[in-house]
Amino acid sequence: MKLNGSEIIVECLKEQGVDTVFGYPGGAILNVYDALYKHSDEITHILTSHEQGAAHAADGYARATGKVGVCFATSGPGATNLVTGIATSYMDSTPVVAITCNVTVSLLGKDSFQEIDIQGVTMPITKHNFIVKDVNTLADTIRKAFRIAQEGRPGPVLIDVTKDATAAECDYVKETPKLIERKTESIREEDIDTVTEMIAQAKKPFVFVGGGVVLSGASEELARFVHKIDAPVADSLMGKGAFDNSDPLYTGMLGMHGTKTSNYGVSECDLLIAIGARFSDRVTGNASKFASNAKIIHFDVDAAEINKNIKTDACVIGDALEVLKRVNSKIGQLEHHEWIEHIKELKEKYPMRYRKDCLNGPYIMETINEITDSNAIIATDVGQHQMWAAQHYTYKQPRTLITSGGLGTMGFGLGAAIGAKVGRKDKVVINIAGDGCFRMNMNEIATATRYNIPVIEIIFNNHVLGMVRQWQDLFYGKRYSSTVLDDTVDFVKVSEGLGAKGYRVSSIEEFKAALKEAIELNIPCVIDCLIDREDKVFPMVSPGAAISEAFDRQDLENKNKNN
Repeated sequence: MKLNGSEIIVECLKEQGVDTVFGYPGGAILNVYDALYKHSDEITHILTSHEQGAAHAADGYARATGKVGVCFATSGPGATNLVTGIATSYMDSTPVVAITCNVTVSLLGKDSFQEIDIQGVTMPITKHNFIVKDVNTLADTIRKAFRIAQEGRPGPVLIDVTKDATAAECDYVKETPKLIERKTESIREEDIDTVTEMIAQAKKPFVFVGGGVVLSGASEELARFVHKIDAPVADSLMGKGAFDNSDPLYTGMLGMHGTKTSNYGVSECDLLIAIGARFSDRVTGNASKFASNAKIIHFDVDAAEINKNIKTDACVIGDALEVLKRVNSKIGQLEHHEWIEHIKELKEKYPMRYRKDCLNGPYIMETINEITDSNAIIATDVGQHQMWAAQHYTYKQPRTLITSGGLGTMGFGLGAAIGAKVGRKDKVVINIAGDGCFRMNMNEIATATRYNIPVIEIIFNNHVLGMVRQWQDLFYGKRYSSTVLDDTVDFVKVSEGLGAKGYRVSSIEEFKAALKEAIELNIPCVIDCLIDREDKVFPMVSPGAAISEAFDRQDLENKNKNN
C-alpha cells in the first residue's frame, strides 16, 4: 500500500513493538506528529518540557525495560537539545533511537531557518546515524536503526528525515523484525579453555561486574559462575543489580567511592575476572597500580575494550551470557575458604559508616531501602547523592538503578525516572537528586503531573554543589568558587506550582512519614530533604592514587591530627 513518509515512520515503530515515544514537536516534524495523532490509541506520546528531557526519558525507559527507547525532536534547536541525552546513552550503551526531522532537501546547506547538520553533530556520540532524503529508503533505514541499536554492544542511533521525505509517498510493505542474535562468533574455545584453567589455578579470585552483564541479561548465569568458583564480587556503578547486593559474596562497589573491602580485595587478589566492564578511570584509580598482584581476565562483547585501559592476561570476546554459559559448563565446583574468610574479615573491619543522629544522604538511602524492601527502581542525577544512592541501597535485581555513569549528566535523573515509570508501571520509581541537579531539570515535574506519572523526586538539599565542593574542600584549600547555592529558591513551592505534592523535611522521622505518604498517594511528589553541606562521600580515592589508598572520614581525621 502507498503511504507517506510520516505514516511509514509510525508503521515502522509499530513493527518494532514501540508503545511509547517521548518528544517535542516543531515545524519540520509536524507531518510526523500529524500521523502519530491518528495512531494515539497504539503509540502513546509523552510531551516533555524540554527535548533533553525526552532523550533522558527514552534512555530511562530503555534501561528499565530492556527495550529500545524512542524520542522525537524537530530540526535545529530541537535536534541539538537531544545531544546531551544521546551522549549519555552512548557512554552507557543504552539502546535508543532518536528521530529528528530537518528542512527540505532543497534548503539543506543554505543556513535555512532551524537547519542544523544533526548527523554531523552526533556522529561521535551515536553508534550509527542516518539522514533520509528519499522516502523509498525510509522504512529500511528505520528497521536497520533498531537492529543496530540492539545488537552487540547496544547504543543510540539517530535518524534525521527531511520534511519533504515525510510528505512524499511510496509503497510500504509490513515486515516482522528479525530476531536480534547474541554475539557468539567471536567466542573461541581455546580462549574458554585458557580462562577456565586460570580460574581453576587461582587461590584468591575476585569477580568485577560491569553494566554489560545487565545489558546481556546474564545475572542468573553470573550468580551460578560466582558460586561455582567461590569468589567475592564487586561491581561498577553501571553493574549495580547484576549480582544480588544482599549475597554474602558481594563486597560493594569498586573504585573512587567503592568500599574498602572491594578496593583492598582487588588489590590483594591473584586473579581478577572482569565481566562486561570497561575499566573506567573512576574504577581503576592509578591504572599502573590497579590489581598489580593479579592476572586479569576480561569478558566483553566489544573487542575495542580489551587492553584499552588495563592490560589483560586473557580474554573472551562475546556476549556475557553466552560466555558465562560456556565457562560454567567447563568448570567444576571450587572452594577458597581462607580467601573468603579474609574478605569477610575486611567487610567486618570496614563497614559503611554514617551518622544516625541527623538527616543525611546515607541515612535517607537506607531508609528508602527499608521502606521499599529493596524493590524500587532508583534513578539518580549526578554528584554526592548519586554515590550515596549506589552505596546505601541494596540492588537485588538488574535494571533497578538508572544513572548516568559514563557522561555524568546533571539533570538526567528526573526525565529518566519518568521514562522508567512509564515502562515499569508495576514499580515504585524514585529519583535521587541534589539541589544543583534539580535546578537543571525541575521543569520535567510538569511532565510528570501532566500525565500523572507518579514518580517521587527526593532532593538532597545542602545548598551547595556537593561533589564539586567536596573536591574544593579536600584538594583546593576550601576555596568554594561558585559552588554555594545560598538563595531564596523554594523547591516545595516550585513543585506545587508545577502540580506536584511537595514536602520539606529536616529529620528522619519527617522523611519516613513523607515517603510512606508519597508512595501511598501514587501521584507525582517532591520531598525536599535539608541536609548538612559538610557531609562528604566516603570512602574516597584521591585523584592519581591507587584504589588501595582509599580513605574514609576516620582516616582523614587521623591524618589531620598527625599533621
